[in-house]
Amino acid sequence: MKTLYILRHAQKDESNPEQYDYDVPLTKKGEQDSEALGDKLKEKKILPDLIVSSPAIRARQTAEIVASLIGYKKGVMYNEVIYQAFLHEIIESITYTFDTIDSLMVVGHNPSLTALAITYAGLKEEMPMASLVKIDFDCDSWTSIDKSNAKLAEYIKL
Repeated sequence: MKTLYILRHAQKDESNPEQYDYDVPLTKKGEQDSEALGDKLKEKKILPDLIVSSPAIRARQTAEIVASLIGYKKGVMYNEVIYQAFLHEIIESITYTFDTIDSLMVVGHNPSLTALAITYAGLKEEMPMASLVKIDFDCDSWTSIDKSNAKLAEYIKL
């Protein structure tokens, strides 16, 4: 079985409209929400084998806060493709994951993360900031993940 955790970054700071989107950090609330989500995931004993994040500042901050709170000891991997990705690009990145990895957390942005959750798990709403969708796939290879072997296992919103 393969498990995919889809984590949307927490609240971003929109106070400076001139700031390049890639460099927009979390707000104080975003930091607090990341901590609350990390605590919730730790309580549920969620610890993925690998965390891959968009390198945009707000996604990095979210990934690092959550990783530290759940006890993730490895380095977070950053994948430029996740930033402003189309759905097929995120799916392609996931399918490139080594099969020795059984659980993968992808930290990124909408609309692609919601599209991913809709495509595989039939989610019926937009993923809000600082939310997580857990999808279990009944297969042994990331190249075999498909809507037909996917099951929405959990949806966590703050």
